Formats: sequence, C-alpha cells, structure tokens
Amino acid sequence: MIPLFSRKEVFVNIMSEQINNEQLNNAPAGEEAAQQEQDINSLKKIRLDKLDEMKAAGCDPFTVTKYDVTAHALEAAEKYTAVEADCIERAGGDEQKLKELLEADRITVRLAGRMMSRRDMGKANFIDLRDKSGRIQIYVRMNDIGKEEFAAFKKWDIGDIIGVEGYVFRTRKGEISVHAAKIDLLSKSLLPLPEKWHGLKDQDVRYRRRYEDLICNPEVTDTFIKRSKIISSIRRYLDGLGFMEVETPILVSNAGGAAARPFETHYNALNEDVKLRISLELYLKRLIVGGLERVYEIGRVFRNEGVDARHNPEFTLMELYQAYTDYNGMMELTENMFRYVANEVCGTACVPYGEYMIDLGKPFERMTMLEAVKKYSGVDFSQVETDEQAKKLADEHHIEYEERHKRGDIINFFFEEYAEENLIQPTFITDHPIEISPLTKKKPDDPRYVERFELFITGREMCNAYSELNDPIDQRERFAVQEELLKQGEEEVDRMDEDFLRALEIGMPPTGGIGYGIDRLVMLLTNSPAIRDVLLFPTMKSLN
Repeated sequence: MIPLFSRKEVFVNIMSEQINNEQLNNAPAGEEAAQQEQDINSLKKIRLDKLDEMKAAGCDPFTVTKYDVTAHALEAAEKYTAVEADCIERAGGDEQKLKELLEADRITVRLAGRMMSRRDMGKANFIDLRDKSGRIQIYVRMNDIGKEEFAAFKKWDIGDIIGVEGYVFRTRKGEISVHAAKIDLLSKSLLPLPEKWHGLKDQDVRYRRRYEDLICNPEVTDTFIKRSKIISSIRRYLDGLGFMEVETPILVSNAGGAAARPFETHYNALNEDVKLRISLELYLKRLIVGGLERVYEIGRVFRNEGVDARHNPEFTLMELYQAYTDYNGMMELTENMFRYVANEVCGTACVPYGEYMIDLGKPFERMTMLEAVKKYSGVDFSQVETDEQAKKLADEHHIEYEERHKRGDIINFFFEEYAEENLIQPTFITDHPIEISPLTKKKPDDPRYVERFELFITGREMCNAYSELNDPIDQRERFAVQEELLKQGEEEVDRMDEDFLRALEIGMPPTGGIGYGIDRLVMLLTNSPAIRDVLLFPTMKSLN
C-alpha cells in the first residue's frame, strides 16, 4: 500500500497568507517579532472581513451545531484498502472488471476535520484534511459540488474546520483520497496556523500553546495517544490482579508520605490552612487497615520544587498497596507490569530511548545500594561503621553534606553521585539506609537498612517501593526523628500524623507498597527526553 499521507507535491497556501520568510530571517530579533505580529494581524483582518461577508450572506459558520461523521481519515483509508484488495482478487487481472467492481463497491464517507493545505488547479482543488486519526487528501471539483458552493469554498482558509461527504478512491499517483460530493464550513479559523504545515518549532511556544502544537506536529499527538494507552494498560493489568482503584483527598491537613515541600492554601469554609498532597501513601494505607487488601490510585500530586527535564511541580503518580506481601512481591509485580505495558502499547519489550535500546524483556538486574556504591565508586560502606568515618570519606571524595547528616545519608549521596547515572538497563536498587526511609520496615538481619527498592532505567528513578512499616511504636519514633530534623532546618520531611498512627494501632497487615512516576514511564515508552514533552500543559512561568 502506498503510504497514506506521503506527499511529493509542494502545497501552497492562499496567496494572501504568504509571508516573506527570507526578510524575517534576516531581520533583528525585535524587528522580526514586530514584523510577525504585524503579518498575523493583517491576516486576521482578512479573515475577519471574510467572516463578515459570510454573515451578511446568511452563512455564519459559528451557527453550525453538529455534523454527523461516519468515518475518520485512517479508517476510511483502511476500509478502501481492504475493498480494493478484494476487488483486485476478484478481477483476476482484468482492468475493466476491476474498475467496475470498485465502482460497485464504492465506499461513501462523511469526514470532518481541519483543512491543512490546498493545491489550487482552477476548477478543481486538492486539499488536506486532518482529523484525530491523521490526514487524508480531498479532491474538490466545481462540477461536483456546484458553482456557487465552489466559489464560497475557494474563500475558505487554511485552518478552517470543514465537513466533507464523498467517496473514497485512489488517484492516478496512487494516493488514497476522498472525492467530495458536498463540502461544508463548520467553523472559521481567524488566525493562521504557525509555520504553516511545517510545524511549530519553538519549544517554549509549543508548551504554552499546546493546541497549536497538536495541530502542527502529528508526532506530539501520537505521544499523548500513547500516554492514554499506557495508563489504560496499567489499569487493565492491575484490575486483572484483583486491585481496586480508589480516590483519596487532594487537599489535606498533613501532606505526608514523601520528602517534599507542599503547596499551601486556605480553606475558606473551614477557616483553616490546608496543603495539596505530595503523595498518595498515607490514605491508601488507611484503606489497607480497613480491609481493602489491594488498592491503587492514579492521580495528580503537587510538590513545591524546581522545574527541569525530569521534574514538574504537578505530576501524575500511581501508588498501590497489597496486603500480605513484601518488597520482593512488589519487584515481581513491577517487572511484570512494565513488560506487559511495553508489549501492549509498543508491541515489543525492547524500546528505544535516546541512544539506548532498553530491554524490558530480560530479568531486571538487582543490586543493593551498598553493592551499587562499591561497584561505581570503589568505596565499600559495609566496612564503614560510624558517621565520622562516612563523613571523612565524603570529604575525600568531595561529596557535600551537612553536619546533621548521618552514615546512611552519606551512602545515599555517594549513590546519587557515582551510581545513578550508570543504571541504564532496568535495575532494582534494594536495601536502603534507614535514615532515608522513614516509612519502611527494617531488615530483620540488619536494622541499619530497610526493605526498600527503587527501579532505575536510563539513569532515572522510575518507582520506589517498601515492605511497609506497620509497627505503630516504631513509626511514632521515626516521625519524632523527622520532627527533630524539621526543627534543625530540614523542610522536606514527613510530619507526625496522629490519625495515621491511630490507624496503625488498629492494626495493618504485612503490606507491600510502591509509587510509580507515570510521566517518567511515558517518557521511556515514547522516547521523550523531557517531562514537559509528555505533559499536555506543563508548568510554565507566566508571561504577565
């Protein structure tokens, strides 16, 4: 089959919309911006005048309320391809018979979408229509739609929303197209599309005006379609294991469950200050206490922190909790889920990311944090017993720390400095120091460490999991340590939560829990370098 949207011809816009790009490219930045603004305003004025003419003639496109669509571009092309293949087989090489069969089995469709380009041939035009599935060529001829209708159509602009009724055929050049019998203007575009059909290039503008980005860059649409499929696939996987999806509060009095600074606001009706949640953990654990043995939630959390390629203050987190298992059970679930989602969404467990090919099909590597630090830094912290020894090593390796930091904190600093960036293929890092894991069960054989893992892929943390701490006495002691750190100036700590402690005193079964950064998983499976590329509306500094 000839590719549906290939195009050798050069499409031209209406003459009134041509901009002298050579002059703009040679102009200084300020002059260029002013010239572009002037050009846009001029084009908008032309379109507004056209709209006024339409209204005066009783043809206001904004009064259209509906249009019955029977097919989308890709669907129409696929249907035609199937019918054509069947007709070719029945024709047995007879060209005339093939023509008659295609005529008899003609596919009639009603499509709606945005007009993206036009090739004017006088009494006939070829235009490109784009809908949610992609683009398809439309052949519009005066003799088919009528002289007056064709004259009105010739005044339409690139970007207008149109409806087309006609039959599907293949042109002499081999392109599947729709031969229009009727064409309607459904909505008027008053501003020209940026960069015409070449796409919106400026990254900052793309993020701020995502609606234009989606119109001009089809690969962006593909990314967000895949994002939706990833989340649906996760739900199917967990639902198949008997998990129940739940919803927990976003506005909370105590934003716990993670080491992060919350956003704060005020609840007028209750006259009290509240915070936006930074985690889903503590409420989901309350549900485990209540007897809901397998629960998960996918939702937005908010952390008042910086913005970079991996972080956005507002992001999508999924947390799940399962009674009667531990962090080993969470490792098994995670490995199987990543493999399942990749195969279902990408069609393979081997996915490209930048210069790497990430293999989610092989068993994920497993290393303790001490093993990873020793492998990549050469320092063996199993031989380091005291905080003073750890700080001396940090000094020797130019690792920054504060006086309050302990041996476990220093181990984590070494891991971040030496090991993290090297973990390209899927790797579980296990058994973290207790100092950096206030909600996690201690390892029975060495209480300096906890039953925790993080999964790293492409040098990035993808998830964080524990054998959950269910001892209310131990948990209270760890909360107290966190409160003391708060007094010492550490802002990103877990606060004492009396209601959560009460839930633990009621009794929580042995439980495994895990949190996944959904945006980072989407980045991996869509080969996207920055988190902003997988957020429809990322956080941006206001232009005002």
